Amino acid sequence: MTRNTAETQIELSLDLDGSGKSEVSTGVGFLDHMLTLFARHGLFDLRVKAVGDLHVDHHHTVEDVGICLGRCLNQAVGDKMGISRYGHSTLPMEETLVTSAVDLSGRMAFVYQVKFLTEKIGEFDTQLVQEFWTAVSSNALMNLHLLLHHGSNSHHVAEAIFKSTARALRMAVSIDPRQSGIPSSKGTLHG
Repeated sequence: MTRNTAETQIELSLDLDGSGKSEVSTGVGFLDHMLTLFARHGLFDLRVKAVGDLHVDHHHTVEDVGICLGRCLNQAVGDKMGISRYGHSTLPMEETLVTSAVDLSGRMAFVYQVKFLTEKIGEFDTQLVQEFWTAVSSNALMNLHLLLHHGSNSHHVAEAIFKSTARALRMAVSIDPRQSGIPSSKGTLHG
């Protein structure tokens, strides 16, 4: 996927049947770190090259990478024939515990019950974690619920969110050998 606006230029590719390899360059160091972890824990092959208006702030770059990731995810699952559809993961990261739950339903819903104790992780604005996953879920047309049970270190909280969501998506996109068609009583997962 390629997306060019007045604020960002992004190239992103996603292979759901990968091995966790990543090549990520967004100009936002913390986002690069999180996307590398996302690929590794989802066993997705991910390539991201983004150039954004970082002289303004990180917001446009982070949000637009989320838009592209969500769109690629939606395209990659195709008609969703045979996939598990649902996925969840509760992941500990030292003192932090996060649950991510997804439904590749073809409808967007995003629930974010996370509070960071700091406004920044280095130079990265912690509000952008929510912006990123809002963009992913709305463009992937999926339900995403993120719940922080407890945690005090902002880096650990963000890392647990990216790792647990990767693992939930890994479960949701996996082929279920017992699922012979589209996993819906409606016969479709497109809204």
